[in-house]
Formats: sequence, C-alpha cells, structure tokens
Amino acid sequence: MSVVIVDTGCANLASVGFAFDRLGIANTITADAKTIISAERIIVPGVGSAPFAMAQLSKRGLVDVLKSLTQPVMGICLGMQLLFESSEEGSIKGLGLMDENITKLNTGKLPSPHMGWNTLSSVKNDPLLKDVRDGDYVYFVHSYAAPIGPYTLASSAHGSSFSAVIRKDNIYGCQFHPERSGKTGAKILDNFARLRT
Repeated sequence: MSVVIVDTGCANLASVGFAFDRLGIANTITADAKTIISAERIIVPGVGSAPFAMAQLSKRGLVDVLKSLTQPVMGICLGMQLLFESSEEGSIKGLGLMDENITKLNTGKLPSPHMGWNTLSSVKNDPLLKDVRDGDYVYFVHSYAAPIGPYTLASSAHGSSFSAVIRKDNIYGCQFHPERSGKTGAKILDNFARLRT
C-alpha cells in the first residue's frame, strides 16, 4: 500500500511523511496531478492559513484534481478544512467536498488557538477509527473548525464542541494532527492506509 501526500505549499508535509515511514508505509510528497490521480490513498495536509493554501492548490492546478478523486482521501487539520464549502478564515471558497462551512472556533474564556492534547468523544464505528475509543487523546492546533453534523465520526470540545473526525463517502478528515498524536494518531493513519474500497 502506498500513500500520496499532496504538496499544498504548507508546512508539516515532511512530518506526515515521517509518520507513514514509521508505520512502514511507502509515501510520496508531490504536486503532480497524474501521480495524485493514480494514487491508492491521498492525504491533504496543511498548517497555516486557508486563503494561502487554496491559492497554492489553485496555482498548482489541483483544485479540480482533488474534486475528481474517487479513492480514499483524508484532510489533516487545515487540509480537512479545505474539504468544506467555505471557511470564515479569509472568507474563502473551499473544495466543496463537504456541504458544510468552516467557522471560527468559539473558545469562550479558553485561549485561542486551541493548541495541545484533547480527547475524542462520541467516536462512531468506522474503519478509519478501528481501535480508537472515547477518551483517547490527540493533538490539536487550530482556530477554525467544522460544526458537528451528519459527517461527524468523532467530536472534541474547546469552549464549544466541533467535529474532530469526519467522513463523507471516500472523503475523510481529522481536525487534529494524527502525525503528532502518538499511538492513537498512528493507528488512524495505519487504518487509513488499509481502508478497503
């Protein structure tokens, strides 16, 4: 099994690759459309701002490519947010693979951005989350989030509740960083690489 990590022009590309290396899963970082289209599994990572990331995807001719994929695709952190219709961050249009919108996280009296370890809640039965349970810790760094809705596989909370893991058909997303989330994150990446289609 091999995984292609889309070069979104953002940070954390190498750390995602190293996480798959540790699992013994072959991976390639690329912005080449043909390589992405022919990949068995695709990761859309991202750290930074949504407007910059969408501009980079557009510049690289990857917006329509990512919209056309039928194999398993997983967005990580900002990469997950790009899967949605739009984001309040810069009021940008996303890839539209999820018909919800990303909004600024209402942290109440808690600090923003939401940064650090937090637990998963209401974990649903899905192949991506095999052996992942309520109360497992994962690592977050974000100021924007997806609302809880029909695509939510697991939630978390920081002031308010939000979607931590999502799925719609072949499209998956993790608001946290599985590559920095210890055994739980490694299990999710391994599960993703082994999904049956």
